[in-house]
Amino acid sequence: MELKEQILKILEENRGKSISGAWMARKLYVTRSAIWKQIKELQNEGYEIEAVPNRGYSLKPCNDILTAQSIIPYLKGKATGFILDVRKTVTSTNTIAKEMAANGAKEGTVIIATHQTEGRGRMGRTFYSPASTGIYMSLILRPKLSLEDSLLITTGAAVAVAKAIEELTHREVQIKWVNDLFMDGKKVCGILTEASLNVENGGLEYAVVGIGINVSTKDFPDDIKEVAGSIFTDKPKDQPVTSMLAAYVLNNLAETINNLTDKSYMEDYKKRSFLLGKNINVLKGDKILKAIALDIDDRARLIVEYPDSTKEALTSGEVSIRIDMQDNNK
Repeated sequence: MELKEQILKILEENRGKSISGAWMARKLYVTRSAIWKQIKELQNEGYEIEAVPNRGYSLKPCNDILTAQSIIPYLKGKATGFILDVRKTVTSTNTIAKEMAANGAKEGTVIIATHQTEGRGRMGRTFYSPASTGIYMSLILRPKLSLEDSLLITTGAAVAVAKAIEELTHREVQIKWVNDLFMDGKKVCGILTEASLNVENGGLEYAVVGIGINVSTKDFPDDIKEVAGSIFTDKPKDQPVTSMLAAYVLNNLAETINNLTDKSYMEDYKKRSFLLGKNINVLKGDKILKAIALDIDDRARLIVEYPDSTKEALTSGEVSIRIDMQDNNK
């Protein structure tokens, strides 16, 4: 770890407190001048660090620059074992994570960015990922699951993220099957799970769970501005909410990924769903079929009933769901 990162780690762990430059110099085996130079570099990068005479340096509570050092103090339990790779700008965290997974990256490796130039959603769609207003992360997993059960990963992740947002905002989060999270009728998060199949045993070689959260995103493109929203209109200035949210998501994911097969989260997922009991449109190719969303089964499939009373269990790979325009809950 470079000296600047070591200093930032100390400041993050003592956010809001003054830490003596002399103490840091002794701890890191460098001169006070070296500490001062790195502090200046951090300030030039946007960190709000206050120098208090005779007391030392203090990272202000409002500082909200996303780094591994800013996330780690809020991790707990099994999440402390995640390997964090935090970057400012990437093409797509999922693209990078898939390349790393294919090259043998360990389970628990997490790519996090605050800007994507080629963010991706389901069915080839783009995911709007402007700089410094969201969290975009991808987690590498090597689960012992069949391809048929891979939908459980997305389901479990949706519940984990929903709980994290609620923990931070104290507001309700709903889920639109299978991978979108909504607040106040607006989509604030999308989840994209991509996997590689092990042809020898029919299970998954690895899975990458991509999560995009609109923290304070505004000025959405015309094609999504009616449906997209953010969890904050304006971010609170008294705490590092972006770093806290990233950590809360990882804390919940760490618990969920170890319990995918026991499906303990499924009831919570169903309670958050706003599709059940509603009239919906099922999109299949160029066809739009009317149906009623009846239930979500223990494999996370959406059970629908068509006008002729036939029923079908849908998976994310088969369809996209839209609520009828006349439904007030669109």
